[in-house]
Amino acid sequence: MTTEACTLPTAERPLRLAEFDALFASSARSVVRRDLEVQIHLTGAEGLLESARDLAERETACCSFFTFAVEGTDDDFTMSISAPRERRDILDALATRAKEGSA
Repeated sequence: MTTEACTLPTAERPLRLAEFDALFASSARSVVRRDLEVQIHLTGAEGLLESARDLAERETACCSFFTFAVEGTDDDFTMSISAPRERRDILDALATRAKEGSA
C-alpha cells in the first residue's frame, strides 16, 4: 500500500478543483477511460497547452501519485492522467469531472 498523499492544503483543494473544472468545461472534447488512466482530448485558444501543463505540474507537486502527460499542439492536445490502483477512486472522480465538462 502506498503512503503517498495529497499535500495540498485543504483550504486550497476547492480552488484546484475549480481550475480543473474550468479547463474541462472550456476545452475538453472527449474522455477515454482505461483501467488506471484517463485521456482527455482538449482543444482551445493560444496558451491553453501551457496552462494545462502548468496545472498538471502543480498537481503532481502536491499529489505525487498522479502521472500526467500532455502531448499535442497548443490548440489540440491530449492530457493523460494515471494513478496507482490504490488511488483509483481519485482518478475516477477526476475522469467524471472531465466527462461532465466535455458534455
